[in-house]
Parts: sequence; C-alpha cells; structure tokens
Amino acid sequence: MTTPKEFRHQLRELFDSQQLAVLATDAGGRPYASLVAFAATDDLTRLIFATTRATRKFANIQENPHVSLLIDSRSNQVSDFRDAVAVTAMGSAAEVSSDDWSPLRDRYLKRHPHLKSFVDAPSCALLRMNVAQYYLVSRFQNVTAWEISP
Repeated sequence: MTTPKEFRHQLRELFDSQQLAVLATDAGGRPYASLVAFAATDDLTRLIFATTRATRKFANIQENPHVSLLIDSRSNQVSDFRDAVAVTAMGSAAEVSSDDWSPLRDRYLKRHPHLKSFVDAPSCALLRMNVAQYYLVSRFQNVTAWEISP
C-alpha cells in the first residue's frame, strides 16, 4: 500500500520529468483534448497552464470549469506496458486572479522560461487548476488515488 508521502513523491518525480500534459475539457457534452505545458505548486494541489483567450479550450473552461489533466512517462516502447506511469488530475480550472498572478506566473516561467513572451502577451490567460483528485496508474493496471481535502 502506498503512503500519502510516497504518493506525493511519485507525483513530484513524474511532474519534474515531464513538460507537457493532456488537458481534457467539456466541449458541449463531448470531450476535447489539448496539449499544454504545465507546472505544479509545491503542495501539488494546483496545476498551472497557459493558453490564449481565443482558444477552444479557454472557451470550454469558461463554459464548464471541470477539467482533467493527464501526465505520463510513456516513451512509445513496448516496455511502457510494464514501466510507464500515468497520473490523471481531476478538478476545476479558472483564470488566475490578479492577486495570485505574479507568484503563479513566476512558478510557471521557472519551469518554462521559453514561454515568457507567450505568457506575458495580453491575449494569454494563465489558468490554475484546483485539483480535487489524483489517480496514479502504474504497471499498466495498478491504480492509486489521492483525494485532496478542500
């Protein structure tokens, strides 16, 4: 049985090793998936990503804030069936408020400095996902869950 401390350690290792996640939003009752660059807060309760306000994903989040992010370690090799780890984070997303913008922007850009001009553009929205649950899948079928208390 994985302890909460071990679970958070596994999440941190995976998040530190990956730059991109698959964001799933609700597009009028149908799933819509997009790749996004992400960062996590130290306590892993929030994930941060950016997009322009003109995107479908931004419109979808404005309509329905419930989202999920999939972060995985796959290498597209047969060994992934045995070795890959995937995490699904479920929660709600919203544009970062002006009060939180600067520290979350700094955290995001520390991880993705090459996206500075994108994030600082007036058309860009920095979004924060408040994670409600994590589901970690390892060894192809072992699932561990972490429910985050509000």
